[in-house]
Amino acid sequence: MANLKLIRQRIRAAKNIQQITKAMKLVAAARLKKATDRVLEARPYADKLREFMISLSGAGELPAHPLMEKRPVRNYALILITAERGLAGSYNTNLIRRAGEFLKETAGKGHIIGVGKKGHGFYGRRGVPVLHTVTVPAAGARYSDALEIATKARDLYVSGEVDAVYICYSKFYSAIRQTPQIVQLLPIEAPEGESGGSLDFDFEPDAESLMNTLLPRYFQTLVWQALLESTASEHGARMSAMTSATDNAGKMIQDLTLKANRERQASITTEILEVVGGAEALKA
Repeated sequence: MANLKLIRQRIRAAKNIQQITKAMKLVAAARLKKATDRVLEARPYADKLREFMISLSGAGELPAHPLMEKRPVRNYALILITAERGLAGSYNTNLIRRAGEFLKETAGKGHIIGVGKKGHGFYGRRGVPVLHTVTVPAAGARYSDALEIATKARDLYVSGEVDAVYICYSKFYSAIRQTPQIVQLLPIEAPEGESGGSLDFDFEPDAESLMNTLLPRYFQTLVWQALLESTASEHGARMSAMTSATDNAGKMIQDLTLKANRERQASITTEILEVVGGAEALKA
């Protein structure tokens, strides 16, 4: 009976866990729909801006700008976008592992700008300098978060504290596929693609004013797009993880229920045998 009582306690615990994971799955699914819509709405603007940068790269010599200044990389900053909490499968682990590989492979001293406490918490405990941290709401990143990150990274680069800025985020493809990747943000270089060769541009009011407006906006757009991709990836990973956890809890409940029934039947059989044995003893 003691063993049967323990099994029933485990069944109740598994049912409680199943209810929690099912609720988290539903919340993640609702947030994933909104995050996916935001990603799909933002991509056309980012793609068009990238096309414009490719086109502009064929304009020949452009005015110098602080965000395009190249210098030997002694210190660099890595914007690491992870989640604020776990229970998202391998989402955080994959990003932290990819960032670790990059820090080992890249020459110079690496510094972290942490978005979400999982990433900067991991590297902060391992001696990697953390220059700045940003807390992202559970519902997803806001544009104000992108502005804060972009402003901090730009100030670090322009002041010379770092000589390059990279971003590590998870590219969103679907609820079951998210790929960690690292992109260089600063110095800004012409995106890879066909520039169309040398082109003649007429600048209005002038090329310098255009660059002063375009480059900071392009930089902010890259950061914002990475935040949107990461938000959708996190919710997709969490929904998949909670779906698996709910299914596993259901299987555990079935196995424990079967085991409990067998224990109960064995207990009843034992009691019947004891009664029959007692009756036979009285007859004798």
